[in-house]
Amino acid sequence: MAKYNDDAFRRSDDITIKQAVEKLLDVYRLRKRYDETSIITAWPDLIGKAIANRTQQIYIKDKKLFVRVESAVIKNELAMMRRQIIGRVNEYVGKVVVEEFVIL
Repeated sequence: MAKYNDDAFRRSDDITIKQAVEKLLDVYRLRKRYDETSIITAWPDLIGKAIANRTQQIYIKDKKLFVRVESAVIKNELAMMRRQIIGRVNEYVGKVVVEEFVIL
């Protein structure tokens, strides 16, 4: 009886699960929405928990990241970090998803 690790059980066109999921996202044109959702989910890690806890709303539309905060101090802090935030977000995804940062 052949063991599972033998080459007889492996096909030459096998792909990893990661490659399969990425292909699925591209074929069904879900990549953009997936990237946007992953950014929103990772917001506390990208910006810090203190600011993330005071963020009321966050969404992406037309390559613009919209963030709603009530605190004037937080708005000022975000405005000063605008370029850094755009860089962190795009670095997290691995490509340019956000070109502009809007504070509401």
